[in-house]
Amino acid sequence: MSLGNRSIILTNTETVPGRTIVEFYGVVSGNTVRAKHIGRDFMAGLKNIVGGELKGYTELLQESRSEATDRLVEQAQSMGANAVVNLRFATSSVAQGAAELFAYGTAVRVE
Repeated sequence: MSLGNRSIILTNTETVPGRTIVEFYGVVSGNTVRAKHIGRDFMAGLKNIVGGELKGYTELLQESRSEATDRLVEQAQSMGANAVVNLRFATSSVAQGAAELFAYGTAVRVE
């Protein structure tokens, strides 16, 4: 992932192939809470009748994942990390009609 002129390695594995972890900084995380959109709910209701992808929700999830990941990257970079290993995503319902997308991993420096 590249942010401006800074980049960071993101991986869901314990190591970065071809690199050596030389320092661990600890757990980093990023999250976002999103509410459902009434228009998307209406279209989702129609899709439930006829079947098919709920594109409005797919887009919402992609935006949420990107925002949570950007926040995780900012936190990792502020610690001095140049990589995040064991990257994971989780979701939870925080209120009726609203859900959290949570990204977390371990900030490290690799060479």
